[in-house]
Amino acid sequence: MSQTLDPASVEPVSVPADDIFRPHAMTHTPAWLSTLQDQAKQTMARNGVMTGKEEHWRFTQLQPILRTQFKPAEAEYASDLFDQYTFGSDAGVEIVFVNGVYSPDLSRLDDTIDGLTVTRISKAGASTVHGARVQQTLGTLIDLNLHSFAADNTAHFSDGIYIHIRASAVIEQPVHVLNITIGHDQPTVAHTRLLVIADDNSQCTLVESYVGSGARSLCNAVTEIVCGQHVHIDHCKLQQESKASFHIGNMQVKIGQGTEFVSHAVTIGARISRNDLGVQLAGRGAYATLNGLVLIGDVQHADNHTILHHAAPDCPSHELYKHVLSDKSSAVFKGQILVDRIAQKTNAKQSSKSLLMSDTANMNSMPALEIYADDVKCTHGSTIGPIDEDLVFYLRSRGIDADAARHLLTYAFAADVTRRIKVAPVRRRIEDIMAGEHGLPQDLRINDLGAFDDAVIR
Repeated sequence: MSQTLDPASVEPVSVPADDIFRPHAMTHTPAWLSTLQDQAKQTMARNGVMTGKEEHWRFTQLQPILRTQFKPAEAEYASDLFDQYTFGSDAGVEIVFVNGVYSPDLSRLDDTIDGLTVTRISKAGASTVHGARVQQTLGTLIDLNLHSFAADNTAHFSDGIYIHIRASAVIEQPVHVLNITIGHDQPTVAHTRLLVIADDNSQCTLVESYVGSGARSLCNAVTEIVCGQHVHIDHCKLQQESKASFHIGNMQVKIGQGTEFVSHAVTIGARISRNDLGVQLAGRGAYATLNGLVLIGDVQHADNHTILHHAAPDCPSHELYKHVLSDKSSAVFKGQILVDRIAQKTNAKQSSKSLLMSDTANMNSMPALEIYADDVKCTHGSTIGPIDEDLVFYLRSRGIDADAARHLLTYAFAADVTRRIKVAPVRRRIEDIMAGEHGLPQDLRINDLGAFDDAVIR
């Protein structure tokens, strides 16, 4: 089965000559999708208005978001931002959303890639090949009673993208989903939706990029990934939106027997950002690796909540999140390892490490273990502190000034995560941002993917 985007799923474009595209949203919502959205609206009405005082939000001040009256974003001219953030030939497929609406004009698809199908969720749900799976899967991985922003997304997203990876297919180049959000004086909200189903013995690299410009925009993103048996998925999320905007992301993953799922989540932009990442290890021998990196300053705030749910025996997992906080920035990390009674022989490791670059930066770290099995090996740890001044002194004794020494040590601290990212455009972008902020050469690279890293990860 070749990768396809059915032309019938894209409405005809009728635009002024100076526009690139208009919003390509659903003109008619299918009954099954309308039912799902109505259920989400009922959940929101039943639970009432969120206050921001809920336990799982207690370290994140949501008032700047909750007090803002957002209107639905509209698709706009975005070629400049696209040119800046596209992966070009480094991606086999590039799917572009502008303000939460799919843009066929900017997207680049390749129908010669065997085993990959890309189409709109509404179209896939109506097809004879994918319809039953899409309808049975979409919205089932997320507890909308717990995740109110995900409920809002489900109730209001215009349409999303469905990616299917056929059994035994090996997709060599990354599939890049580029989400562009453009804010204006009038606050706007964009809801993006992605559903990925990977069949047995398939392999694929997925990258989600979130970029933007302007102020007071909210990107509310939901991603669901379901993997069969013996699948290998390498997923990267790079969030570098405007530092005056807001970002709420929720990704839920379910992996089957012998499947390996690797996540690299990098937070650089947004005034307030929140990422919920949940992985359910549902088959024997499933293996999950969660790597995270937060690089923020000014008055930015980043909140990462993760849960590794071990629901089957003999499942290892590894989690490493690193934070570099400057100025008056603040961050939250709550990582939970949940081990069901059936999940014997679990081997789970979790670590959170934070580097405070100023006396006014603040970090809240809350690692947690919830274990119901009795034959497991689970560890967690958290460290928070400033740069080691002894190391700064050592570098200064070699002729490096104090600022450069601190910047080099910060770069090396973050490189423990960045060098594990195998997608070159993502790794280069992070390194360039760090080098630019720290006054280091743009060609400085720390990208050894040797046996040492593999041994540490495993």
